[in-house]
Amino acid sequence: MPSATMHILLVEPEPMLRRTVAMTARSLGLGQVHEAATSAAALRLLSVRRFQGAVIAVECVGSGKDSRYDLGLIDRLRAEAAAAEQALSIAIMTETATPELLSDLRERQISRVILKPFRAKVVLETIEKICRSQKA
Repeated sequence: MPSATMHILLVEPEPMLRRTVAMTARSLGLGQVHEAATSAAALRLLSVRRFQGAVIAVECVGSGKDSRYDLGLIDRLRAEAAAAEQALSIAIMTETATPELLSDLRERQISRVILKPFRAKVVLETIEKICRSQKA
């Protein structure tokens, strides 16, 4: 890939963490981090731009036997990348990593799972790794 700016999608509901990571990544020259607080906001960003990587907070929805992880955004990113014949590195952030979730993530070729709570530095290191892998 040419030395053009890398566009990374960051989906994180916590505004302070999201802004800190995005601003720090920009100041370090890691790429252009596009922020979204929700999957719906991320889908709006997807309608106007392609991304070379993504770091996405994945939440458990529902309760009891009906609980599941919402992986729809990941599926949409993968489908768009496949249609464009583009490699796409995706990392997720979550509070727990159940065997079912890990299996679903493996099927979706997720490059990294970050367990909450974590330091912003962990997300920045992940963004840096995504940018390096896309430039290689």
